[in-house]
Amino acid sequence: QVQLVESGGGLVQAGGSLRLSCAASGLAFSRRSMGWFRQTPAKGHEFEFVVGISASGASTMSADSVRGRFTISRDNAKNTIYLQMNALKPEDTATYYCGAASATYVQMTSVAYEYWGQGTQVTVSS
Repeated sequence: QVQLVESGGGLVQAGGSLRLSCAASGLAFSRRSMGWFRQTPAKGHEFEFVVGISASGASTMSADSVRGRFTISRDNAKNTIYLQMNALKPEDTATYYCGAASATYVQMTSVAYEYWGQGTQVTVSS
């Protein structure tokens, strides 16, 4: 049974930082690219790509809105990915989901992801 479990969300003031984690089990973690997406009611619950990382960790991609502020990393020995979020803005408020893609290279579209976590809420106050 595949499980992706996110943690680390919470309430933070604008300009602050948070670190999200996503622990995976039941899949060949080191052979899958991983990513973080977010969803907000204001955007009609659209899955918005945030950042992605290749299976090896050698390649990453970020959305323009978070580039330079958010960093994705992974520890294949721990089957875990991380999202370090700095300089947070109120518009970063969302439910954040980690996903596991079937490909080894970075994927930016949600349809490429096979498994999803349950989500963790991030709220940034102004």
